[in-house]
Amino acid sequence: MTTAQWLLNLGLLVFILGSNLGTRTVTGRRLVLPLILALLAGFLLLSAAPASGNDTALAAIGACAGTALGIVAGIFMRLERRSDGSVASRAGAAYALLWILVIGGRIGFAESAAGWASGAVRDFSISNHISGGESWTAAFVVMALAMVGSRVLVTALRWRALPAGALPGGGGANQAAPQLPVIRA
Repeated sequence: MTTAQWLLNLGLLVFILGSNLGTRTVTGRRLVLPLILALLAGFLLLSAAPASGNDTALAAIGACAGTALGIVAGIFMRLERRSDGSVASRAGAAYALLWILVIGGRIGFAESAAGWASGAVRDFSISNHISGGESWTAAFVVMALAMVGSRVLVTALRWRALPAGALPGGGGANQAAPQLPVIRA
């Protein structure tokens, strides 16, 4: 891995943990921002992704793994409605450990594929018609994007499913769940 790739992975980990650990108010902006960043990263990092042989299948496996991991991350993030009607998320050690293991695993794979496991990765790639290192990189990028997307989706769905709380001021009336922004492709 290059220094830039190390910095990108570590920066991503710091951003994810720094913006989600502890108690945070859930807003549409907090849900949309990671999606925008993921779309931008996907556009920048996947514009020249290889698609020959089983490269697309490898990326699909990455998408499935990322989706599953994102669902787990979303479950690890607790949501609760506050007395003022706002919703708070709380992410702790399990959430942090999951992200550390996932990003650490990506770094570990990249480092070992360039070092002691290069022959095994090369042989596996050849026997499974994977065109090379760029395909592995693309699969891990797709995995990361799917993880972010599914984590946001789980959070949004759980937010919407929370029972309505009392209106501020103790009026006793139920407050409807906030409306999420609609994103159309």
